[in-house]
Amino acid sequence: MLPVKRKSVEPMAAHLSPDRVRSEHQRLHHFVADAPWSDDLVLDAVRSYVLERISRRAGSPEALIIDDTGFPKKGKHSVGVARQYCGQLGKQDNCQVAVSISLANEHFSLPVRYQLYLPQSWADDPQRRKHAKVPEALEFVTKPMLALQLLENLGEVESLPELVLADAGYGASTEFREQLTAMGFTYMVGVTGTVSLQSQALAPLQAKELAMQLPSRRFRTVTWREGTHCALSSRFAAVRVHCASRAARPGEASAEQWLFIEWPTAEVEPTRYFLSTLPADTPIKELVRLAKLRWRIERDYQELKQELGLGHFEGRSWRGFHHHATLCIAAYGFLVTERLVVQKNSSSSVTRRGVFLTQRLPAPGRPCVSSDTWRIQSQRCDWSLLPRYLLALNGARAAAGKPSSC
Repeated sequence: MLPVKRKSVEPMAAHLSPDRVRSEHQRLHHFVADAPWSDDLVLDAVRSYVLERISRRAGSPEALIIDDTGFPKKGKHSVGVARQYCGQLGKQDNCQVAVSISLANEHFSLPVRYQLYLPQSWADDPQRRKHAKVPEALEFVTKPMLALQLLENLGEVESLPELVLADAGYGASTEFREQLTAMGFTYMVGVTGTVSLQSQALAPLQAKELAMQLPSRRFRTVTWREGTHCALSSRFAAVRVHCASRAARPGEASAEQWLFIEWPTAEVEPTRYFLSTLPADTPIKELVRLAKLRWRIERDYQELKQELGLGHFEGRSWRGFHHHATLCIAAYGFLVTERLVVQKNSSSSVTRRGVFLTQRLPAPGRPCVSSDTWRIQSQRCDWSLLPRYLLALNGARAAAGKPSSC
């Protein structure tokens, strides 16, 4: 939250202690890169503080959002860097990718678990692992399996939402969907048009084929949110289907679920497909609302990167990468809390459920909020509460009975 362009150790040390930059740099570097405090305990303290403060204003979280974000990198020594898909660039490139889980409803969202994805080229290279101080016990897993591990890590947290939202990068995995069900979660996840399905008496066919066969009367135009300039709407259809399942016995159908389809009027074919285990009597407007709730994570990532320096870590170690991210999320949690207070006290704060006039959610890929708006809202925060917040986080850090694996 400091007024420095890059939120990395060196410029922050120069800003905090211009007369003794070297010693301040060493102190900050040790705290971020080497100190054995627990990322999970600090994230838990952030979550507890935020939920306690905002529950009356924003309600309880209703979904867990799984997503990942990329950090373009040059060179090959930063932990986990590899040529892989980078969402920030929209293409394959040299980058790091981190998987996260966020709590969310229509009024707020907050990352509560966060871990770097370690490509197999890194997992199988002892020298690179040693140089970057990757934990010895860490093995290669795919991103969907990493997300499941993070969910298991959250298992002891009370009052978790039962609904999981994720895009097709996760939902296309049959194993991922089945594990979510086995863990007791309901899901609304993106899939590709090639997923194999069966609807009523029809022979098995792909999701796209089924969607193209639906009569036009099955599609309804639904508006789900006020955008920056106009209401956001599209055409949707929902069909009860069975899909391929590893758990089902030969000749036995899997449990029925929703195939949810988005087909904008201007498009020649559907653009998005989802599978969902939400109840069979769920109205289509509710399916639309929950499917679109996942875009909240886009704002989180944009603000964490643009305003709080999530991508500014300049070290190469596993622990440093995670400590830096945890501190960014901690700062974000405080500002999310105080911003809700600012909006609640504003005459133009809330007009109806889920719509903030002071800060509407953007269309995907568009800036979420201007830097000027962010800074104005930050200036209105009750900064007298910051020491209490920092004490809570420090207590969580000190309470770690053993060094964090990160």
